[in-house]
Amino acid sequence: MNLRIGYGVDVHQLKIGLPLIIGGIKIPSEIGALGHSDADVLLHAICDALLGAANLRDIGYHFSDKDPKYKGIDSTILLEQVVELITTINYKVINIDCTVILESPKLNPHIPEMQVIIARILKVDIDAVSIKASTHEKVDSFGEGRALKAYAACLLLKD
Repeated sequence: MNLRIGYGVDVHQLKIGLPLIIGGIKIPSEIGALGHSDADVLLHAICDALLGAANLRDIGYHFSDKDPKYKGIDSTILLEQVVELITTINYKVINIDCTVILESPKLNPHIPEMQVIIARILKVDIDAVSIKASTHEKVDSFGEGRALKAYAACLLLKD
């Protein structure tokens, strides 16, 4: 049995008037994340965790922000492509554990829907997808509502 652990982190600035997409869903908010794609901080962190566990570099290597074909792309598509990549080298996801750091809006009401979307893409049961929300207690750029961050850890099994 070959088990591999991966870890990913992603950060985006927050700006008024942009959409806030986290975990594949649009969260009602006056502020949103700035990025080349849809700036889904959670899915980007998950992509990096999966890629890292499989020793396939990082999300920027596979989906460069210099490439116009990724401008505004839905990050669920990126995650689907990462799952295809790891599957081709015989890895499957056992579970993921994620934390999103965002002062406002509150994410807890949206977590069950995020879990459904992510579990479908990863081809795992919903109980294999842990998502937590936290704040920085009004400290630093995250706590002041100028940025958001996500951490993700995963466990992969190689067949």
